Amino acid sequence: MRTNDDRARRWRHTRPAAHESWDAFADRLPTIGEHWIDTCKSRGNPVVIIDTLGTVLRAKQALAATVMFARRIGKLSPEPNIGLLLPSSSGSLLANLAVALLGKTAVNLNFTASGDALLSSLQQAQVRTIYTSQRFLDRLQTRGVDLAPVRQHARLVLLEELRAGIPLAEKVLTLLACRLLPASLLKRWLVRSRDNRDVAVILFSSGSEGQPKGVTLTHRNLVINVKQISQLLAFRDDDVVLANLPPFHALGLTVTHYMPALERVKVVCHADPLDVVGAAEAIASHNITTMFGTCSFYRLYNRNAKIRPEQLRSVRLCIAGAEKLQEDVRLEFARKFSKGILEGYGATETAPVASVNLPERVGPDGSHLPAAWKPGSVGPPLPGTAFRIVDPTSFAALPTGEAGMVLINGAQVMPGYLDNHDKTQAALRLIDGQRWYVTGDKGYLDADGFLFLIDRYSRFAKIGGEMVGFGTVEAAIRSIVNDDNCEVVVTSVPDERKGERLVAFVTQALDANAMREKLLATGLNALALPSYWFQLEAIPKLGSGKTDFAAVARLAQTKVGAG
Repeated sequence: MRTNDDRARRWRHTRPAAHESWDAFADRLPTIGEHWIDTCKSRGNPVVIIDTLGTVLRAKQALAATVMFARRIGKLSPEPNIGLLLPSSSGSLLANLAVALLGKTAVNLNFTASGDALLSSLQQAQVRTIYTSQRFLDRLQTRGVDLAPVRQHARLVLLEELRAGIPLAEKVLTLLACRLLPASLLKRWLVRSRDNRDVAVILFSSGSEGQPKGVTLTHRNLVINVKQISQLLAFRDDDVVLANLPPFHALGLTVTHYMPALERVKVVCHADPLDVVGAAEAIASHNITTMFGTCSFYRLYNRNAKIRPEQLRSVRLCIAGAEKLQEDVRLEFARKFSKGILEGYGATETAPVASVNLPERVGPDGSHLPAAWKPGSVGPPLPGTAFRIVDPTSFAALPTGEAGMVLINGAQVMPGYLDNHDKTQAALRLIDGQRWYVTGDKGYLDADGFLFLIDRYSRFAKIGGEMVGFGTVEAAIRSIVNDDNCEVVVTSVPDERKGERLVAFVTQALDANAMREKLLATGLNALALPSYWFQLEAIPKLGSGKTDFAAVARLAQTKVGAG
């Protein structure tokens, strides 16, 4: 007879049977709520969630807290979509899991987006109640975030008030139930939806390029992506994950919230990804072994003189995603901390991870796992994932080594955008009976199946009849400046004679004429020389840490027009 412990261990280290495809495997995975109960009911009661604000929860306590939050959310919010306005925290993790138990859809709101974008997200998802915290609202107010439009559209409920309103008797009884009742009974009692194709979350784009798009992701999408990633990372019992990326971003939600929770890997939550000093202190205090971030966030660790190399001594895996990992950031991080940063790739529409580079590592069973890493690549596809490189116009498959549009296939690919048939049709393409996500990225596959990205198709300018990639120009500028403290971004503005002209933004004073001569000396085509150079105090960023290219383009129009 299979016990609950057996089931939990099976889900933690599971993979498809030899005869089974990953797609078929995804069909029989549990929902997030079912998986969470199985995980918490597995053998032992270790610490699973730590918050740098002071919260420490063992597995059964975390499950009980989730149940009590779910009970209150269910009473206060009969609507299907639940708004969450929270940073990375124990409260955010528990609230997302509570919504999953209820069979409702979590809408983690992008608190770095404009007021109009936030309001559009609420209206599209028909969110009427938002769960947040007073501490976080105070922080947003300090940063000048205007939440007036949000307050007018939806009711705000504070997690602190929910927590304070729980009677001691309920806490004791709920904890006893979570300790004593079998997982099968808890799932029948607590889980409102058992269909893993139900939509679990809606994640909205920042709205920097117009009205935000709502990406719908099912329990199946999210849990299969957790399984794909965790199989490759081969978590050990002593691993600890740092969660400091915002949960409105797919990398933060799936990889630093759901993955450690469902795989029973201890997670340490830290609310602010920009507070790298606080994050480094947390790494040292809790022996964190695994961290995820964007290139921009890793750059902050390099620059901050208060962070000492020994603080990151326990870290064995540093993984970058969401934006291209710059070579200068990788090299400086290796020099300062003696740690390599491994780059991965994906999109919100793929839940989000599609590929990742991996170092040599030891599996949970003590076996040696070889490295799968190539400099400059974003790695091979995850298990159960496939890449296809096609002509961006005809969608005809291109040969190995030839660059084209990157398509992604796998069980983690979204069902579509929220109430947006046209955009869904454009983003999901049926080829040979399989659904492929059209990424908008230009890249190529090598003979070993490693993906190399060139840039977004939207980040090219047509100058004098030739296509010029902004990323190529940025890399050439960085190679000349050779200063990790100098950030660079290139965009374009229309030009009647040449079609477009390039605009370079940098964060330190540079001599434009000298830079042009040095760029030509590197072999850069004269058409790719920026016509305009502007110094900024900081490059515009999104809340995820990625460069806000839309804001950069608008700034270029303003600067060039004013000049």
